[in-house]
Amino acid sequence: MSFFNKFFRCSCPVTSALDIVGDKWTLVVIKLMLLEKKKTFKEFCESNESIAPSILSNRLKTLEKIDFIVKQKLPDNQKTNHYILTEKGLSLTPVIIELALWSHHNIKPVENQDIANVKDKNELYLAIIERYKSKTVTL
Repeated sequence: MSFFNKFFRCSCPVTSALDIVGDKWTLVVIKLMLLEKKKTFKEFCESNESIAPSILSNRLKTLEKIDFIVKQKLPDNQKTNHYILTEKGLSLTPVIIELALWSHHNIKPVENQDIANVKDKNELYLAIIERYKSKTVTL
């Protein structure tokens, strides 16, 4: 049995996607990385999201196992792990932005003006991904 088969309840693509990213914290961790530039366990713990360290540790391990993130140590600091989104993780950018826009229109206004005033969503997705990649150190 493959790793993913343990997650899936049925063959529906939406349900299968939610089996992977539908818990309370997975998309929050990806959002913190993508939009708030969080890279270390300490930075995640210090965020306004109040993620319990045990839950964060579990989510980071799961995200690494399903190839949404990679864990690296920097040459000048072998004690600190840095987490970096993979292409698979970055491919969730439209999901994060669509959730932010939905929330903006239905629940709570978005503070990020790039998102709140978006004219071309595809352009915004690409800009966010490029900004993330330009600020990320890869080894």
